[in-house]
Amino acid sequence: MQSELIFITGFIIFILIMLAIDLGLFAKTDRPVSIKQAAIMSAVWIMLTLCFYLLIYKYGHLLHHIDSFAALQQANVQNFHHLTLDPNNLGASLQLYRKNLSLEFISGYVVEYALSVDNIFVMVLIFTAFGVDEKHYHKVLLWGIIGAIIMRFGFIFAGATLIKQFHWILYIFGAFLVYTGIVMYVNRNDDKKIDPQNHPIVKFASRFFAVYPKFWGDRFFVKFDHKKMITPLLLVLLIIEVTDLVFAVDSIPAIFSITKDPYIVFFSNIFAILGLRSMFFLLVNIIHKFHYLKIGLALLLAFIGLKMLGANYVDRMGLTTGNSLLIILIILAVSIGASLAFPKKKVAKH
Repeated sequence: MQSELIFITGFIIFILIMLAIDLGLFAKTDRPVSIKQAAIMSAVWIMLTLCFYLLIYKYGHLLHHIDSFAALQQANVQNFHHLTLDPNNLGASLQLYRKNLSLEFISGYVVEYALSVDNIFVMVLIFTAFGVDEKHYHKVLLWGIIGAIIMRFGFIFAGATLIKQFHWILYIFGAFLVYTGIVMYVNRNDDKKIDPQNHPIVKFASRFFAVYPKFWGDRFFVKFDHKKMITPLLLVLLIIEVTDLVFAVDSIPAIFSITKDPYIVFFSNIFAILGLRSMFFLLVNIIHKFHYLKIGLALLLAFIGLKMLGANYVDRMGLTTGNSLLIILIILAVSIGASLAFPKKKVAKH
């Protein structure tokens, strides 16, 4: 229990330190984040994720204080890993467990990171529709990510509790993911539009708060005529928070298809979210080029959903965590490669 507490406490401290560094690099500037800055931070986040993967690979058994074969067997059953463990060789069994745990972490990270790209599509639409100045993107995204971390913490551990109590809920998750994948594929070419005046969040906030009619720098609140008011920038932040919550409904069940360990779900989710802001600035001007990515994400969700629905047959088919990760990477690589190889034709305006 003590090692588990140290593991989690260390991770939370790490998050706070990285957010402070991220804030120092990005937020103390009146200029938009450059592609170079975004590329450096994206590379740093990916490198840190790989370092954490190696940490789990080496010390993952400490996460649940596994120091005996009985504890290992219990963890294996509780998290539905179904690994073939050797009671006569604790060292080899622990190594197999850690290897599987680390693969689950990196697989969950890849899935969440990929699905975050779809989130970026929507965030670009939100910023454009509200006319947010590019130099204020970083502040909105920073607070959006902090809010997302808090919300997902509750979402993940609530989901883990439900799964533990009602295992059949996994089949509902699976069916929902298949349905979401089909809907995403069918609507892949729909041009989404956001009406700032009639957006539900804007209407809801306007009922309870006084809204200042225009932006006031990067401030979320202003005082006008001795009255505190919220600015349109805060409305944008609220819309992004709600949007992330909607996306979490897809992404979190998707990661639960890979691992039932709530800590691994949380770790992979948070690493992907922390890297989302730098990825946004890296892709914001070229994301429209990945026009086949929607199809890839639809296939990804459908694959994960079917995997959950057929959980009883997955092991018999030899679909291990490593094989699942390979299929996920192939789907993403093909959709991105096809987008670059076959650019979308521009529609001539008459």
